[in-house]
Amino acid sequence: MKNWAGNLEYSSTDVVRPESVAELAEVVAAAPQVKALGSRHSFNRVGDTDGVHVLLDALPQQVELDTARGTVRVSGGVSYGALCRTLEASGTAIHNLASLPHISVAGAVQTGTHGSGVENQALAGAVESIELVRASGEHATLSRADGDEFLASVVGIGALGIVTGLELSVRPSFGMRQRVLEDLPWENALSDFGAIVSSAYSVSLFTDYAGDRINQVWLKALDGEPPLSSLFGATAAISPRHPLPDMSAENCTVQLDQPGLWLDRLPHFRHEFTPSNGDELQSEFILPLEHAPAALQAVRGLADRLAPLLFVSEIRTGAADEFWLSPFYRQQSVALHFTWKPLQPEVEAFLPELEAALRPFGARPHWGKLFTAGGHDWEQLYPRFADFRSFAARHDPEGKFRNRLLDSVLGVPARR
Repeated sequence: MKNWAGNLEYSSTDVVRPESVAELAEVVAAAPQVKALGSRHSFNRVGDTDGVHVLLDALPQQVELDTARGTVRVSGGVSYGALCRTLEASGTAIHNLASLPHISVAGAVQTGTHGSGVENQALAGAVESIELVRASGEHATLSRADGDEFLASVVGIGALGIVTGLELSVRPSFGMRQRVLEDLPWENALSDFGAIVSSAYSVSLFTDYAGDRINQVWLKALDGEPPLSSLFGATAAISPRHPLPDMSAENCTVQLDQPGLWLDRLPHFRHEFTPSNGDELQSEFILPLEHAPAALQAVRGLADRLAPLLFVSEIRTGAADEFWLSPFYRQQSVALHFTWKPLQPEVEAFLPELEAALRPFGARPHWGKLFTAGGHDWEQLYPRFADFRSFAARHDPEGKFRNRLLDSVLGVPARR
């Protein structure tokens, strides 16, 4: 098996598709090493194992709305696309979405995946409770009332158990409009960065860091949000755009300020467009929002070596949360996302230089994308990191859910 991008082949010796949580628990209890795979949209080996891989697509795919509590329960293998269509049919919504709606809810939450918006938390911010199978086969449910156990487990990078269900908070359905600006001068982007990223419900900037202008700014505004008082020196696109300048916008969500529903505007790509694979690589680094102008200038200083490796870079924002290993833990953040050309040796050779440029700003790598595992002081980046390591050792003392990447991040290999 390979991941979505095709840049890695998994190491598992066996693949199983349990049809019930009870069957999954039996598999986990019996396996010396085991990991779950969702939509396989990770670009590194965070979900790899030398043992048994569990695919969750044969489990009952449930989406159960509780209107009285304002929540929805989703089973582990459900995608955001399926969840959103069910919610909208009931007149409800969730607060945020990633650029692709095809990723699994459980996998996205576990790795700290996010959308954009200075006041919008990452996807994990909607989680009210989490169900997971522990290394022993025990099926545990944790809610916000469980305090530290809950806060450690939601963005758990697969180290604390296999997620079988999540309860998410919902809100009434809402309408949005999307427009694209082009050729934003870098000078204005840096001087007015806070105003630009706060100018709509969700804002994304697309650039290759070369030249003196940012290629595109995508503005996803709520119905009723006032129009921009200034374009900050950019111009409004007069036809639909793809984030990559030479690509057709056919599969992108509707633009040109046409009204639509939240699920058809928050992602960058349409629900009905199903990408079978992606001939690309990805990295992302999340750092405090106040450091954005200086960090962007530091990256621009690498443009001559960076741009030839890039398809495009996306700049997004996110609100703070309380999950111990969330890249947004206790900081309003800017996220610098890099979509690389499929040149893995060259990208991996360049990553230490990029990470060194961003290190003074406290950049936290996205857990599901390419980064140098040994190149970060995890305890400095995450104040509760030592506590998370202790939780992982307690819940998985034999290292059933561990792999080489998690061993490298957590520092001390578990017993095997």
